[in-house]
Amino acid sequence: MKRFSLEGRMAIVVGVSAIIGALVFAGVAIWPFPQAMAWLNELSKHPGQPVVAGPPEPVDTRTALIICLLLLVPLSAWMAHVLVEPIRRLIRALESAVASYRDGDYSMSIGTDRMDELGDLIRMHNQLGSILREQRQHLAQRELLLDTVVQNTPVALVLTDGQGKVTYANIAARHLFNEGRALAGLDFSSVLEVMPENLRAAAAAGEDALFTVEMEGSEETFHLSQRGFRLQGRPHRLQLYRRMTRELSRQEVHTWKRVIRVISHELNNSLAPISSLSHSGAELARRGDLARLPGVFASIGDRAKHLHGFISGYASFAKLPTPQAREIAWGPFLDALALHARFRLSALPPEHPGWFDPTQIEQVLINLIKNAHEAGGDEEEVTLGVHLVGRDCLIDVSDRGPGMSETVLAQALLPFYSTKRSGTGLGLALAREISEAHGGRIALSNRDGGGLRVTLVLPAGPH
Repeated sequence: MKRFSLEGRMAIVVGVSAIIGALVFAGVAIWPFPQAMAWLNELSKHPGQPVVAGPPEPVDTRTALIICLLLLVPLSAWMAHVLVEPIRRLIRALESAVASYRDGDYSMSIGTDRMDELGDLIRMHNQLGSILREQRQHLAQRELLLDTVVQNTPVALVLTDGQGKVTYANIAARHLFNEGRALAGLDFSSVLEVMPENLRAAAAAGEDALFTVEMEGSEETFHLSQRGFRLQGRPHRLQLYRRMTRELSRQEVHTWKRVIRVISHELNNSLAPISSLSHSGAELARRGDLARLPGVFASIGDRAKHLHGFISGYASFAKLPTPQAREIAWGPFLDALALHARFRLSALPPEHPGWFDPTQIEQVLINLIKNAHEAGGDEEEVTLGVHLVGRDCLIDVSDRGPGMSETVLAQALLPFYSTKRSGTGLGLALAREISEAHGGRIALSNRDGGGLRVTLVLPAGPH
């Protein structure tokens, strides 16, 4: 609460100064200074005698002004010191507080009993300091929590600056790269020189990678994730090394169990009829009913042919060769595809040629279009579209079937997963394998109004 504002105090000081100046001038020019000077003058003329002061001599204005200045200047300097010194002390305290804030110390506060604008400013400053202290404490707790989480995560985290110097590394990274010793300040490329070749190659590639290295007498599989970003205006790179051996082993066992179940089911579906037909054929031969034997043998041949095709499908998945990508014109490629599968183009193909292995991508698209027809929607709504988006080429195969549930969408791309009773689970898995071999990916999504859209994302040109 303000009692006196600075403006009010200044008005009082100026008014008092004017009154004092007027009184001093009157004292020098009118009374008592002229009378005192006359008395001293008579005393000097008649020493030792009673003095009767004569009429005072008037003091000229110039002399009066000089005397006033001699009296008022020291008085003004003293009053200015009295008025300004508290303000100067407050300013020095504010400077010290600001310097403390600059150094990260928010514990300083300023005591004052002033009831003016400066007092209000100091109290607001103290409130600001209290808020900054609370925020600083909150941020420190969050930083401590984040550092604790990052330091104790099993993922090895390494942050390097633009020169390749390590600026941050957690405990897992220190144990992985430097036998538990600190990595901060070291050249990360020099640290990698003593690491296995696969790890060095994955780190130098600058992309996400899955690699296997031999450590402590056993093979360890790592997933490397790399991201570049700017921190405080400077380029940095974050590398995350995640151990995947145990997780991949679990997934491998789970996959083998699934494929064994699928193959066992298919073998039972084929071998049981073959066994039954063989027994029937033997019984017909024993009875001499040879006319029915060709039909039995034909049925056995059909089941054997189906089993052969089933096994061949798995063999083709296991023996998938490395894609031989080259420039392919979209027009002739889609015309050739239309001879093997029926679809409707949703948009004109781009003039820019694609970059892929035509044999493998053709097989993928044939499988996708076949699945779209088998989805149960209108066959005229099975569409295919090719679009260029930045450095990617998007191939969409869409239908108007029932689509997929969230559970099926999450598992549809897994090998040997199928929702069909007679399905092998290789169609979408093969599409995923081929797209990733090309450096791309595959995505599934339900369409508005019903149906499924399968998007094959391929690089638009060579890497």
